[in-house]
Amino acid sequence: MTFEQLPEVEYTEILYTKADWVARITIDRPQAYNAYSTRALIELAAAFREASFDDEVAVIVFTGSGQSAFCTGGDVKEYESKYTKSPHDYWKYMGLFSAYIESILNSGKPVIGRLNGMAVGGGNESHLACDLSVIAEHAYVGQVGTKVGSVAAGGATQWLPIFVGDRRAREMLMLNRPIPAYQALDWGLVNEVVPSVVKDGEFIVHATKEQIAKAKKGQDGFSIDLSKLDEAVDAMVNDLIEQFPECQRYTKQQVNFWKDMSWHQTVGHAREWLSIHYSSFEPIEGMNAFVEKRKPGYRMLREQAASAEGSSEFPWGSYAKSCPECGARFIPSQFAYCGQCGKPLDEDLSGFADAPSHETAKR
Repeated sequence: MTFEQLPEVEYTEILYTKADWVARITIDRPQAYNAYSTRALIELAAAFREASFDDEVAVIVFTGSGQSAFCTGGDVKEYESKYTKSPHDYWKYMGLFSAYIESILNSGKPVIGRLNGMAVGGGNESHLACDLSVIAEHAYVGQVGTKVGSVAAGGATQWLPIFVGDRRAREMLMLNRPIPAYQALDWGLVNEVVPSVVKDGEFIVHATKEQIAKAKKGQDGFSIDLSKLDEAVDAMVNDLIEQFPECQRYTKQQVNFWKDMSWHQTVGHAREWLSIHYSSFEPIEGMNAFVEKRKPGYRMLREQAASAEGSSEFPWGSYAKSCPECGARFIPSQFAYCGQCGKPLDEDLSGFADAPSHETAKR
């Protein structure tokens, strides 16, 4: 029986294919290491819904284009250009992100994460939302939130304690160190590791860091080969197809209990806090540093907070001054001149004093 036709969504930033009971959803933004844009979130949620409602789909395989990245989370360049300048819009963005994550959780079908490359930040959160995962040996997982001025409250703070325990969750979230493939297997973050580093046509098992680095660069006869990753994913797919679909769906729903509980009790709060936080100095500094390819001023913010006159919330001090000439108010305390009319500002001109009554008063 044909279900109600879903509204069509044009896929421009993802790929969607279907064959032999399998839907394959691919983030297709290799130029951005498969970071998802706002548009990509809309497309991803639509693709998982399409696969969920399609009775010719038994299993969903989720991956990224190329060999470098599964997904690196939200597009920090987009964050810097849009959401640090309009923080209230990040609340809307988080609504789209939540819908995307929930489209994986609520798909009613097994979702396999095919980790063809690094899964970091929201990419690891996307991976955690999957039911099963296979990782190529050259790939790794990790979080980056507190390094770029954000908090990984889109699945990582909620689910890492479930996956790896409290101490290891804090290690990943607070230290932001990459977790190599075999460590991820040992910690229970993935189901299987497969060789992906090749030297002169031969796979190397337990490749060294140096061998992985050379393979990524294609140096000295080393290269990356994802054929064994596809073999392992296909073997998992075939096993999943040979199960009763209704029993699979309810098994997924039951096992989702802890993930659902921690997610729904916290994600709304995260949405509110993150959208407010985007108006502060930390994400402005962190994301500008990322775009400018420099180290963020972590200690600079700490020093500002510790100084008698500084503040780590505002780049140029609190909005404490006003201008007696033009009436502009809430001027940063470290400004020596009014940005509206250019008049020098005295130290004691409070931005919270009564505004001048003349018509030029500005707020």
